[in-house]
Amino acid sequence: MRLLTMNALYTGDVPARLRALGAALDRSDHDVVCLQEVMYRRHVRLIRRAAPGYRYAACSGTALLKGGLVLLSRWPISRYRFVRYPTTGPVRGELLMRKGAQVAYVATPAGELAVVNTHLSANRDDDWSPANRYTRIAAGELARLTALIAAIDPSLPVAVVGDLNLPRDSATLTDFITAAGLSDVLAGDTRPTYRPTPGWPSPPALDHVLIRAAAGETLTGNADFVFQDKVTLGDGRQAYLSDHYGVQAEFGRSE
Repeated sequence: MRLLTMNALYTGDVPARLRALGAALDRSDHDVVCLQEVMYRRHVRLIRRAAPGYRYAACSGTALLKGGLVLLSRWPISRYRFVRYPTTGPVRGELLMRKGAQVAYVATPAGELAVVNTHLSANRDDDWSPANRYTRIAAGELARLTALIAAIDPSLPVAVVGDLNLPRDSATLTDFITAAGLSDVLAGDTRPTYRPTPGWPSPPALDHVLIRAAAGETLTGNADFVFQDKVTLGDGRQAYLSDHYGVQAEFGRSE
């Protein structure tokens, strides 16, 4: 099983970038793709036209997608649902995204896999200490996510992926990983997953791949970054696909 998670960036030259992303995905060997910040259903249709190899898709909402979350799969999706996170202050434009978690069950050749695609609230202070106002918001969202994961059948392996907007070494994230019984596929990796900029030259790793093995089994994985370089858009221009890198992971199960 090969999985990709990526924040697709909802601003800028969105249609051209999503067409290029779809084409790149169609050429890839990823079985399941989890995207964040795909805000409109018309953009899902755009990606799928460019990536016909992904016959199955999960997203919730009508014109505006709930949470901006989309899951694409080469394998059948038996069922899925979206769970919204609590709405708490401060008031900010991000609340329009109705952030939450998407739980989808994918029927892979090795058996069913539960995939949780999520996007947590951003920390506008860049301060991930436990007392920070945005860290407290993230902790509340992770409490909801922990309960959601606990409700998944323990006989199924689980992959929790997405833009968690928390650094890998933050206490809030490590406490969540422990409470939810997860392991971090990229543990110890210090590379940023957000593209460095002059204004933010040393961003942390905000995008994560976390796994939980099925009862009585071992689930192993390895991960790396993709889509770090500029690509050629349909009109010949060069551009980055997003302000985040893609994180790809490969999983294996054993008893």
